[in-house]
Amino acid sequence: MAKKPSQSRKLSVYSNLSHRRKARKDTELRRKAEYLASLPKHPVSRFFHRLHPKRLWAYWFSKRGLIMALKMTGVTILLLCLIVGALFAYFRKDLDAIRPGELAKRVQTTVTKYYDRNGILLWEDKGDGNYKLVVDSKDLSKNLKNATVAIEDRDFYSHNGVSVTGLLRAAVNNASGGGTQGGSTLTQQLVKQVFFADQSGDRGLSGVPRKIKELILSVEVERMYDKDQILSLYLNESPYGGRGNGAESGAKTYFNKSAKDLTIAEAALLAAIPQNPNLYNPYVVEGHQALIARQHKVLDNMREMNYITQAEEDEAKAYPILDSIKPETSQLKDIKAPHFVQMVRSELQNKLGATTVGRGGLSITTTLDYRIQQQLEEAMTTMFASTRDETAGFSNGAATVEDVKTGQIVALLGSRDFLYEGFGQDNAATAYIQPGSTIKPLVYSELFEQKPDGQRNYGSGTILKDENIDALYGAKLQNADRKFLGDITIRRSLATSRNVPAVKAMAINEKVADGSTLKTIHELGAPSYCSEGGDTTVGLAAAIGGCGIKQTDLVNAYASLARGGAYKPQSTILEVKNSSGDTLQKWTDTEGKKIVSPESSYVVSDILTDPVARAALANPSSMNIPGVKTATKTGTSDKGGFAKDIWMMSYSPVLAMGVWLGNPDTTILNNGSSTIPGPIIEQVMNYAHKEVYATEGKWKSGDWFTQPAGIQRIGSEVYPPWWNKNQGQTNATMAFDKVSKKKATDCTPDAARISLGVTKTTDPISKKETILAPDGYDASAEDDVHQCSDVKPSVSVTVTKEGGNNYKITANPTKGTFALDELTVSVGGSVVSTIAAPGPYTYTYTGNGSGSQTVTVQIKDDGLYTADASAPLK
Repeated sequence: MAKKPSQSRKLSVYSNLSHRRKARKDTELRRKAEYLASLPKHPVSRFFHRLHPKRLWAYWFSKRGLIMALKMTGVTILLLCLIVGALFAYFRKDLDAIRPGELAKRVQTTVTKYYDRNGILLWEDKGDGNYKLVVDSKDLSKNLKNATVAIEDRDFYSHNGVSVTGLLRAAVNNASGGGTQGGSTLTQQLVKQVFFADQSGDRGLSGVPRKIKELILSVEVERMYDKDQILSLYLNESPYGGRGNGAESGAKTYFNKSAKDLTIAEAALLAAIPQNPNLYNPYVVEGHQALIARQHKVLDNMREMNYITQAEEDEAKAYPILDSIKPETSQLKDIKAPHFVQMVRSELQNKLGATTVGRGGLSITTTLDYRIQQQLEEAMTTMFASTRDETAGFSNGAATVEDVKTGQIVALLGSRDFLYEGFGQDNAATAYIQPGSTIKPLVYSELFEQKPDGQRNYGSGTILKDENIDALYGAKLQNADRKFLGDITIRRSLATSRNVPAVKAMAINEKVADGSTLKTIHELGAPSYCSEGGDTTVGLAAAIGGCGIKQTDLVNAYASLARGGAYKPQSTILEVKNSSGDTLQKWTDTEGKKIVSPESSYVVSDILTDPVARAALANPSSMNIPGVKTATKTGTSDKGGFAKDIWMMSYSPVLAMGVWLGNPDTTILNNGSSTIPGPIIEQVMNYAHKEVYATEGKWKSGDWFTQPAGIQRIGSEVYPPWWNKNQGQTNATMAFDKVSKKKATDCTPDAARISLGVTKTTDPISKKETILAPDGYDASAEDDVHQCSDVKPSVSVTVTKEGGNNYKITANPTKGTFALDELTVSVGGSVVSTIAAPGPYTYTYTGNGSGSQTVTVQIKDDGLYTADASAPLK
């Protein structure tokens, strides 16, 4: 029988345990005290001593460090659970009205209608044929389902609405610099498209509530629907470009077949679109490379997931899928102003999201005035119905008309004909095309701005010498006529499109502030100018249109000049309402932002409306609109020294318009006359002003810009208030020849000499002296009409008395170097007869019997040489 432990032994055991605990505790306290004693005494030094990497390493890999890490991890997890739970509890109360059970009912077919500003229907966006957005799962091909899962959510069949691995994979990919990925599952995407499409643009903190609701709903949707139902709903709701919301619509739009009949290649292409319908639009040529690359990615994923074999993948990639795309024109039957409407739809997709626009049910009132649009289309059709296009060698055209006061586009044509084979559907109004000399008014608008103290200011009468400046330009710079005109005013150089003075103007701007010219052009409304590829580094070539620009941008920049230098954003939409009548977007006017001064804009406008200044152009009358005063500028861009694009820009206080004619493949023209677009400008601007704006009280004949206070006028020239006529110039008197209108020489006859006041300045770029003479006199050249060897004319005269007081006076002039111009007969100092271009001349004079008088005959020729002869009258 075993002995029971005695009471004393029990006490001994307890005593030993207590002693051990105490000894262990004492040891720990002693170690801690020793550790603390080894630390620096100052608190700051002690803190940094503990942060030494070796000590941190030793601590966190010790037993104590491990225990601390476990404690911190546990607390963190607990706090996260509490925070997530609290957020879910807080936002869950807002989801009762959404009701996930109604998901299927929210997927519906609707039609979007586009109207002009006066309520004229432009287009009913309702797809092609029988538009069936929702189809049963059995009517969606297995290829499409597999392709969609492969590219959008590879874990679709294994998660419960939210994929943690997907979120982690997207985070790792994005952090490592790969292409941006989202971590949303198909279920989350479906929930977002159906319930939160209008909020999908929210980012940052403002998007957190929506994201939490999205996560909650995704989990609940997974409980209420099976995977095939969710996938079918997603395929019925997703945007497939344009009106193609839903796989059935996409299949009919692009392939003219049902979604259940899609091949592997077709299914992969369709599945590639929803991620970015604008980028992967099969009807946008620029996006074809990206679209095919994504389709191949879909096929790669399908093979990796064993949905297809390697042979099927290779066959699908080799199939020319884009050749089988159904033409878009059939989707746009009966559409009015198609380029404009498509531009509006694209803008809405960017602002409201492709899903919202693709879902339909919208009522969109645009800024377009269909009355003006019809005139534009008629004018363009007339242009191409004539022989001008064949003679000049252009095959396409585009035009934009903008309301100056509001910045609203009231008419737009992107090609000669939307249905024209090859390029009719391309919108040249938003294409990147070199504007030629039409960019120059924007360059000069910056030049006319007030310069810093001590620097020279400029006006329309300032001379910028037209001369060789290849050294400054860095290449051979020529004018269109391959000539240099020497001393020439800015008025004349801008009106006749001289290149050298324009380049000098930009060089002056850049000396005042580097980059100021392009900055002004961009801020006036043309941010696309010199913005792509090598165009960003063209330098001074930007002054003469050496970069591409969008026509819509250029028109808005001109409209800014018409607004007195104030920029307003260009707009195409007045109002957007959804099917419930809620306003999603509404245009509101904004105060213009001053970019250049009203004075600078006025000087530019004064030059561009001067018919005398542009008289040297070919057919300048085509730039005039009877009864409507406008400022007009032409331009051409060239390739290899030959014109390839023709431009004309025109604006009044109420409307700005631009026209381009050229070839989509930039083929050079047979005739590069920049006045060819004149008939289009005249017809549209004439109608718009007289038949629309006049009847609505927005314009009346004779309207023009109010001259800003302080504008200085000297003769026909205009200068801003800050221009000083004595700044950088001196006055002098110079002798000129009346015949050649050039500087007089020793050979210039006295009768041809005239003394005129001239202004001498120094060219700001070449530093050469420039002399400005009045009335068309040229101070840069000498009289080349007269020579010292010239033969002067001569004349003889005889007087015969015929009876009584009647005398017969006979003059016989002889021609010298120049043709005879005028013969004058005087008696007693009084002129009695003058004849032009005379030969032998007989004149009968009746005297008064007052005694002897002298008859004097003077002959003058075209060189202003003269000769006299006299005879007594007895």
